[in-house]
Amino acid sequence: MRIAQVAPLFESVPPKAYGGTERVVSYLTEALVAMGHDVTLFASGDSITSAELVPIVERSLRLDPRHPDWLPWHTIMLDEVFRRAARFDVIHFHVDFLHYPMARRCPTPCLTTFHGRLDLPDLAPLHRHFADVPVVSISDHQRQPLPHARWMGTVYHGLPGGLYRFQPQPDDYFAFVGRISPEKRVDRAIEISKACGTRLRIAAKVDEADRRYFEQQIRPRLDDRLIEFVGEIDDRQKNEFIGRARALLFPIDWPEPFGLVMIEAFACGTPVIAFRCGSVPEVMVDGVTGFVVDTMEEAVAAARRVGQLERRRCREVFDTRFTAPVMAERYLDIYRQLRVEWPTRATPGAWAGTAWRDEGAWRPAGLGHTPQVA
Repeated sequence: MRIAQVAPLFESVPPKAYGGTERVVSYLTEALVAMGHDVTLFASGDSITSAELVPIVERSLRLDPRHPDWLPWHTIMLDEVFRRAARFDVIHFHVDFLHYPMARRCPTPCLTTFHGRLDLPDLAPLHRHFADVPVVSISDHQRQPLPHARWMGTVYHGLPGGLYRFQPQPDDYFAFVGRISPEKRVDRAIEISKACGTRLRIAAKVDEADRRYFEQQIRPRLDDRLIEFVGEIDDRQKNEFIGRARALLFPIDWPEPFGLVMIEAFACGTPVIAFRCGSVPEVMVDGVTGFVVDTMEEAVAAARRVGQLERRRCREVFDTRFTAPVMAERYLDIYRQLRVEWPTRATPGAWAGTAWRDEGAWRPAGLGHTPQVA
């Protein structure tokens, strides 16, 4: 199959350090190429891939010292994608919704995966207007704010099987990996570690938008012999950092769409202590890959007994549910379904939302039915 993958330009594919969406796009792209598919990746020029790369901008926007405006470059990229649309059997977008008007009128089937939260107020009217655009969620919980969107399925993220090594014997510390932001609740991780008398190592990115929060709320808490702030780390460093941890602390306080770091921990054999928010109950196997908790008291108690869990079982769950080939196969099922359902002619309104509201108007097979891919 000839497949286009359209990535955000904020980070390279894969990213140099932090960057969840671009990392998943890379894993999916490489898995599809390994399966023998003809894949074209639209991304920043510093991306590394075995697919054909169409570089839109010389380097990823976040690391460019000139701080370029993201919108013009993404607009250029979408024009390049649709200019070449006839070359592909399916176009898979990972850039939110900028492409929706053009996707409606495209002769090539277009699919969009959401990678972020969907409970923002303006997204509901947007997706009522574009109710016909096929979309994929990365957890069932993620899709709840948009029940009327045209869901093609849920596909959980996957990692290459050899990316992380199983670590049977941990060291004596907890790990926190992610962004420093109010909803990620590194403050909870610090308090859990202190209550257990166990070291906490924090590998985290600080965005400029969260700089004040970090300086005012988090930095003062780092002045403790048990707490170590490491900063951003890459995949190679994560292997040791997460794999050697007694447990990964994931004390979030927001509707997490997926939580890639949880399955990174599973791959290492490291159990996770996670608060019951967003996708956590779907991704976790409570009592096997760690513990799902509702309160700080439960989190501290879980952290104290986490050594009772079998680390090998964490890796087994990863191998069964969360590898890149598993993710790619699920997307291929959706690509095939979408090719059957896509309109055979690309005229204005052929896939337009207004046509769906006309009594007796044409509609693709499966409207109102959400096949579960995950």
